Amino acid sequence: MAMASFFQIPKTAHYWLRNGQVPSALLADDDLALQITNSEGLYTVDIAVKDGRVLAIVPARTSPTQELPSTLSSTLPSSNLNSIDLRGGLIWPCFVDMHTHLDKGHIWPRSPNPNGTFEQALKTVHEDRDRWWQTEDVYRRAEFGLKCSYAHGTQAIRTHLDAFGEQAEISFGVFRQLRQAWADRIQMQAVCLVTLDYFLTPAGERLADLVAESGGVLGGVAFMNPNIVQQIDRAFELAIERGLDLDFHTDESLDPEDIALRLVTEAALRHSFAGRLTCGHCCSLSVQSDDEVGQTIGLVKAARVSIVSLPMCNLYLQDRQAGRTPRYRGVTLLRELKSAGIKCAIASDNCRDPFFAYGDHDGLEAFVQAVRIAHLDHPIGDWSQAITATPAEMMGLADIGKIQAGSSADFVVFKARSFNELMARRQCDRVVIRKGQQIATALPDYSELDDLMEKAMEKPEG
Repeated sequence: MAMASFFQIPKTAHYWLRNGQVPSALLADDDLALQITNSEGLYTVDIAVKDGRVLAIVPARTSPTQELPSTLSSTLPSSNLNSIDLRGGLIWPCFVDMHTHLDKGHIWPRSPNPNGTFEQALKTVHEDRDRWWQTEDVYRRAEFGLKCSYAHGTQAIRTHLDAFGEQAEISFGVFRQLRQAWADRIQMQAVCLVTLDYFLTPAGERLADLVAESGGVLGGVAFMNPNIVQQIDRAFELAIERGLDLDFHTDESLDPEDIALRLVTEAALRHSFAGRLTCGHCCSLSVQSDDEVGQTIGLVKAARVSIVSLPMCNLYLQDRQAGRTPRYRGVTLLRELKSAGIKCAIASDNCRDPFFAYGDHDGLEAFVQAVRIAHLDHPIGDWSQAITATPAEMMGLADIGKIQAGSSADFVVFKARSFNELMARRQCDRVVIRKGQQIATALPDYSELDDLMEKAMEKPEG
C-alpha cells in the first residue's frame, strides 16, 4: 500500500503547481535558460495546468499575489487561487520503462530460482512457461505489473515476450488485449524474444509476421555461436521486409569474448538499416580492453544503435558463484557510451521472477539503483533523462518524457527538494498526476495472484 500523498490536487479544471523544482534536463525548451539554477541544475517554477494540459511554465514568483504574465492573466485565475505550494518539491515527467518482461513477472512464489544463477533462471522459466503460461495466467500477471507501474508513475512500457512456438500467439494476444485496455493510461510496445537461430526457420518467419500484425518490435537474444552472423543478418532481413524496428538482448555475460553487440552494429551498417535499433544489457563490454571498447563504441555510434542498461537484474545475476562474493557489477559502460553521443536508457527488466527475485516496476527505483551502482552522480547531471526523455525518443514516442507547455499534464511530484533527498528515501508519498488529475497510488496486493501461485504449488494426486 502507498503512504498518504503529501498534497491533494484541487477538484478543478485549472490550477497552479507553485514553487516546484524541475531538473533542467527534463524541460523541453529553454524558456527558463536565463534563470538561476542551483548546483544540481534544478529550475524553480510555477506550472499552470488547465483542462488536463500544461498551459505554461514560468519562473516561480516570490509571492502568490505577484502579477501573472499578461499572456496568462486572462486565461487563469490569480496564482493564489487553486494553487498548491510544493515548497521546493521536485516535479518530474512520468517514467518510460523501455525494457521489461511482463510475461515472466511475479512467478517467483511458484518458481523460485534455487541458486540465483543465469543458467538456472533459464531452466526455471522454461519449466514454468511450459506448464502454466496460458492466456489467463499471462494476462493477470502482466496486468498486475501494469498496475504497479501506473501507480508508481510510469506512462510507457516496452515488454519483451517469450515467443517460441504456440506461446507467441498466446502472449501477443494478451499484449493486444492489454494494450487496448490500458490505452488511456500506459502506452505499450512488445518485442518478441527468441534465440536468433529461430529466425532461420519457417516458424521464425511466421513469428515476424505476427509481430508486424501486432504492431510490435522484432527482437531476440544474440549470443555467440558459429552461426551468429547469419542469424543476425536474417533478423535484419525480416525486419526490413516488414518495416519493423529491432531490439536485441546482447552479451548478457562477463565473458570478454562475447561481442554480439559489435556484430549487430556491423550488420546494421551492412544492411543500411534505417529503423530504430536498440541493444540491451551489453555486460561484456565492461570486461573488455580499452582498444576493444573504443572500436565497439565507434561502431555503435556509426550504426545509430541505442543502448538500454538493466543494472538491477545484471547486478543480481552476473558474477554469481556459490559461496563467493561477486567481484564485478555486470553493468555496461554507460558513461563512456553516453559521452560518445549514444542514446542510453535505464530500465527495470525482470520483476519477481527467476532472473530477478525483487523489484516493483518502479521507474524511480531503477533510476536510483542505476545511479548508485554505476556511479552516475557527483554530479547527476542529465541522467534523469535515462528513465524519461531518452527511452521515449528510443521508442518513437512524441510529447512524452519531458515537461513542456501544451503537452498533457503527466507528472510525478515528490516532497524531496533535491536529488539527494530524492534518492535517500523511497518516496512512498509521491503524487502521480495524469492528464491533470491526481491518481490513486495504492499498489495492488500480492494476494491478487495467490490462486495462480497456490494452484501451481499443489501436489499432483497419486
